[in-house]
This record gives sequence, C-alpha cells and structure tokens, in this order.
Amino acid sequence: MLLALDTTTEILHLALIGAGGTWTRRGLSGVGRGHSERLIPTLNELMAEAGATPGDLSGVAACLGPGGFTSLRIGVATAEGLGLTGLPTWGFSAFALRAEALRQAGIAGPFWILLDGQRGEAFHQRWEAEATEPAAKHPLVDLPARVGTEAWWAPETFAPKVAALLPAHRITLADEGGATLAGLVTLARRVAQGPAEAPLVPFYLRETDAEVNFPHAAAHLPEALRRGLAR
Repeated sequence: MLLALDTTTEILHLALIGAGGTWTRRGLSGVGRGHSERLIPTLNELMAEAGATPGDLSGVAACLGPGGFTSLRIGVATAEGLGLTGLPTWGFSAFALRAEALRQAGIAGPFWILLDGQRGEAFHQRWEAEATEPAAKHPLVDLPARVGTEAWWAPETFAPKVAALLPAHRITLADEGGATLAGLVTLARRVAQGPAEAPLVPFYLRETDAEVNFPHAAAHLPEALRRGLAR
C-alpha cells in the first residue's frame, strides 16, 4: 500500500493507494505546527478506514515543494522517517501535483501554475503535457509580462492576489480539493514506477529568512566571530 502526502500549504493532503482501492483525506491544518499536530493522527484515521496498519505500507511518495518552509519540512521528514524503516520513497514537485490535478479535472495545457511565494512574490511554472521551463519566482507585479494572455491557475487562497493583476484567463475548478486528491493519487502511482529517492531533498525557490537576514546581522557581530561563521 502506497502512502502519498502533501504538506506544502496549510491544507494537508493524504492518500493510501492499494490494490483494493484508494482512501484519501484533505483538511485544513494551519501553517507550520498545525501539520506536526495533525499529520500522524490523520494518517492513523485513514489507515483505520482502509483496514490497514503501518506494516502494510510499501512505500511513500511526498510533495517536495516549493511551499511553506516549516510545513514542507514536516512532510519530508515524515516520509524520510518512514524511509528509515526500509520503505522506498519518491518525491514530486508542487507544480507537478497541481498540473496533474488540472489534468484530472479535464483541463489541458498550456497553462501556468502560480503558487504563493509570500513577500509579494509568486512561484511559477508553465506546463503543457510536461513543464516547459524551469520553476522560478518573481514579484507578483512581473506576472503580466511573464504569463501574458495564457491561461493560469492558482490555489483558491492565493488566486485573488493574482487576479488583481491577471483578470483574464483564470482557470477555476468546481472541486479544487477533489481534483487535488485525484492528482495526488495519479501522480504517486506514476512516480512509484520509477527509481526510489534517497534522500528526499526539499524543493526551495527562495532563501530562508535566516539566509536573507544573515548579512545584516553578521555586520553587528565581533570581527573574530564573523570570521568563524564564514569558515
């Protein structure tokens, strides 16, 4: 039985995929610690519903980002922890998950996947049958020049910010949650056909707050300590 999980946003997505069917959960956990408090209990609930135990797991497929730093790490660490027991692990990007969700809803490319990058920025990637360019991040105000007149999709919680700049060609889903879970199941099955990953590497498109603030903070440290940190 394959476990698939996505903790890159405040919404937790889980799926158990077995020969006898699939069992899914989607719920709002909050940002950061919310996932640490809800992930394992929700997984236990899902296993009980499927009549399964941890010993029935055959592998783990996890979304590697981009996404919230803490929430993303919780999902990856959980998958890595299960990997330490001998389970194979696979990873996929948040862009691939959302593109698969759109395909499951019957929407063909080309389209842009736009995700909240915080700090007035957006993570973005253009997709047709596959991604047509590397993922990147840019200020929201740069999106019109990059997206142009092509169709775009963003999560319900982020789309209003994008729509203020790109009022046309927005893709909406009647059941965003259902499409995302369907995409999670399909994508997890696909990546599990390929080689396992060890270790799983989170997919970041921005520096952490510590990296951004380090040069400023370091300027106020004693010179000897600055030299030591630079080594």
